[in-house]
Amino acid sequence: MNFENKNGLITLIILILASAVTLISQSIVTTSLPYYMQDFSISSATAQWTYSVFLLVLGVMIPPTAYITKRFKIKTILITALILFIIGSVLCFLSASFEILIVGRILEAMGTGILMPIGQILIFRVMPEEKWGFFMGLMGFLVGIVPAMGPTLGGIIIDSYDWRVIFEFLAIITAAILISAIFLVRFELETENYPLDFASLILSILFCVGLMIGFSNIAEFGFSLTHVILPLIIGVVALIIFVKRQNKIEKPLINLKVLKNKYFVSGTVFAALLYFIMCGINVAVPLFVQNVAYYSPTESGLILFPAAIIMIVFNFISPILADKIGIKPVLIASSVINIIGFVCMMTYNMNSTFEYLLISQLIRGIGCGLGLSPAITWAMSVVAGDVEDATAINNTARQVIGAIGSSITVVIMQILAGGNITHNQISVNSFSMTSLMMILITAILLIITVLFIKNKKDIADG
Repeated sequence: MNFENKNGLITLIILILASAVTLISQSIVTTSLPYYMQDFSISSATAQWTYSVFLLVLGVMIPPTAYITKRFKIKTILITALILFIIGSVLCFLSASFEILIVGRILEAMGTGILMPIGQILIFRVMPEEKWGFFMGLMGFLVGIVPAMGPTLGGIIIDSYDWRVIFEFLAIITAAILISAIFLVRFELETENYPLDFASLILSILFCVGLMIGFSNIAEFGFSLTHVILPLIIGVVALIIFVKRQNKIEKPLINLKVLKNKYFVSGTVFAALLYFIMCGINVAVPLFVQNVAYYSPTESGLILFPAAIIMIVFNFISPILADKIGIKPVLIASSVINIIGFVCMMTYNMNSTFEYLLISQLIRGIGCGLGLSPAITWAMSVVAGDVEDATAINNTARQVIGAIGSSITVVIMQILAGGNITHNQISVNSFSMTSLMMILITAILLIITVLFIKNKKDIADG
């Protein structure tokens, strides 16, 4: 397969468009959180589940992707994913209760979780290696940049219409892509009668759900044995059993041999922790800007919009920089600039100006844009022969840790704010301490880069 394969290119373009539309739904709800709290009479910790459950389901759906791509045709996968997403969006639009809204979000995430890794796999199977950086830049845009644009679009729609119109918009656009896929997708990868190990699938679900529920429940239940400790134990035990099972069975759900490559592990950990930061901030900043600084949903979105744009720019620049000057300097610059952005965020207060909030988020946007796409591309390039399994591991780690990030961030903010994030100094202090946590995590990224990330030439020479 090569770049000149017309059907392959058309299929990849449709997959990218489908992933862009479905993935923007990940964060488009963040500016709606205060309205969910009001309409459904729920707390901020409960309302954030519309965001974090999406990330959780993405994490749950990614482990089977290696099996799905080996077993089913690309067109079948694409159409099924889009139909699931449309049904979910319609349910969200019509939801009369918070529970129905969550069901709709789960279906949306199921469709998105199928699409996202399939696009990455196609890049490595269809495109020549010299084009991987460019197209992975596009996928990096989907993974990290498109969700960052969600709050802006969501805020504009809410201020102009109503939060339900967000889901009407998503359903209509996705339906148009579905029609295009039915008529235009003709490219297929080879399939085989690959067996699905149901035990491994159940274990992967228990691992993702257990950790997510455990961390998310801390805000409302403290360290309750039933609501927090038990789910965390179930998640950890399921992960341990899952790993042991993959190493024993002949046809594992995910072949974990790529984890023997220390460079792949380092790149994956870097990308996952950076995604933790991005997902946490995508929830924390709108809550601070609206509930503490008293800006409107549109203003909240506009504060994040320039950061999204600059991330788009640096998302395409950073792979080129990594090719020219090496991956290590790029990731070091990413970490340092992120730290500067978070130091600025520690100085936020109830009277912070729109311009100051915007500029500080712009700095953070440069840092994130420099780091995410090069880290993912570098991690995948060192194990290019095991694309399906490496993609599943890389994406699962990133999505699960991202889901934990959004939950932990809100939990910490809410606990430090005394249980209610509102227009007072306690909430300002809680946001400052949350920003300090992000600085510490970014310092870990810097240490990982210095100690464990190497330029590909140095790896080859070694």
